[in-house]
Amino acid sequence: MPYILALDQGTTSSRAILFDHDGAIAAVAQKEFQQFYPQNGWVEHDPTEILTSQMSCAVEALGKVNARPRDLAAIGITNQRETVIVWERSTGKPIHPAIVWQDRRTAAFCKELEERGLADTIANKTGLVIDPYFSATKIRWLLDNVAGARSRAERGELAFGTVDSWLIWHLTRGHKHVTDVTNASRTLLYNIVKGEWDKELLDIFGVPEELLPEVVWSSQQVGEVTTSPGLAGANIAGVAGDQQAALFGQLCWQAGEAKNTYGTGCFLLQNIGSKFVRSRHRLITTVAASAERRLEYALEGSIFIGGAVVQWLRDNLKLIGASSDVEALAKTAGDSGGVVFVPAFVGLGAPHWDPHASGMLIGLGRGTTPGHIARAALEAIAFQVADVLDAVHSETSTPLGALRVDGGAAVNDLLMQFQADILGVPVVRPLVTETTALGAAYLAGLATGFWASPDDLKAKREGDVRFEPQMSATERAERRVRWEKAVERAKTWNG
Repeated sequence: MPYILALDQGTTSSRAILFDHDGAIAAVAQKEFQQFYPQNGWVEHDPTEILTSQMSCAVEALGKVNARPRDLAAIGITNQRETVIVWERSTGKPIHPAIVWQDRRTAAFCKELEERGLADTIANKTGLVIDPYFSATKIRWLLDNVAGARSRAERGELAFGTVDSWLIWHLTRGHKHVTDVTNASRTLLYNIVKGEWDKELLDIFGVPEELLPEVVWSSQQVGEVTTSPGLAGANIAGVAGDQQAALFGQLCWQAGEAKNTYGTGCFLLQNIGSKFVRSRHRLITTVAASAERRLEYALEGSIFIGGAVVQWLRDNLKLIGASSDVEALAKTAGDSGGVVFVPAFVGLGAPHWDPHASGMLIGLGRGTTPGHIARAALEAIAFQVADVLDAVHSETSTPLGALRVDGGAAVNDLLMQFQADILGVPVVRPLVTETTALGAAYLAGLATGFWASPDDLKAKREGDVRFEPQMSATERAERRVRWEKAVERAKTWNG
């Protein structure tokens, strides 16, 4: 039986998932790898460990179904997005550990760029804000702090890539130095309006053009694996950053379609079509993965504390023994009993962008129970998602028909029902919740004819669970007002 192999290279682990022609999971393998914290605010990975862990997962997944490389119709790759690796072209060896997207070592340089008044210039070309999160300042740091790196880069001796580039380089024995449009759009160097590396941006960040990979489409045959005996001859044909891959895997291919991933934080992306729109609410405009080989865009909003609020109930308040217990506890209360929880433990992300906001638990009374607090915590996740969607809706005239969901907390039926209620639109949870890997597989399968068309994929989609809104418009409005008042208090609280 032919399969699509998705290589899902994440921040804390590498995974490989085999999908059959029905889009069902045939096998999974996963390996965690080490995190390094050399200084406060610094986060690094070993690029070689990323590579070896990902390759061993791929071989293990094939072995679970006794498959060989000839049984693979294609390979799709999805990855942690903004993490930076620079390596020698002659040897393929990294010149420094990978600098991870979470790393904050370049904050001072970002502040300098802001003070130089470059924010609008950069945002108009990239759709991004100036932040250490993105790749360009990390590249600059490596060139300035690794001995001889800048001169070697200018001579064309070094290569830069996000993790997708690093994997493809080694899978093809250095014959393919590429990245796809979604990963390029996260670097602060790629003009997402014109669809090209931007000379002015390269000058601003001090990055030599000789470092850069070729940019390919997300659904395109890139090359064959030549280095790994367990994968030799397999065709790499799909590449996308993790959140864009999830958007594609959720079938959000038309303007107005959106997905939210409920993890430690939340990532909400809404497809806005083929016209670039710069956000007025500091949302990120990013390139969406497409099977059409054209530039399409999405608005992205990040929520800092999503599932982490449940971990807080478990670890700090000791209200539950495991995160999975929160739904049962919340069900012991018929509602939140007037309790409102604003989990601004590290400030507020989109659309508020207030790093000074404080967490707040208000509306407590003599009758407040752990169930009320648990319910308020789950509702807080949904309220934050609603805030981001409000910002998205203010940027586009395309209405949201339904919100597609994935991630660990998406299995919580109580949360999903409240999310539908507070949005006033259906929430749809797919049967296969590994949507990041599934999106990479879809992109690869469409590029190679494994699936005939996007309509073919939609026809195979079964088992989605749909949560319809049940709350009245009046109650919804009252609950939103109460939440907004609590958020304003969290912003102004000074301890």
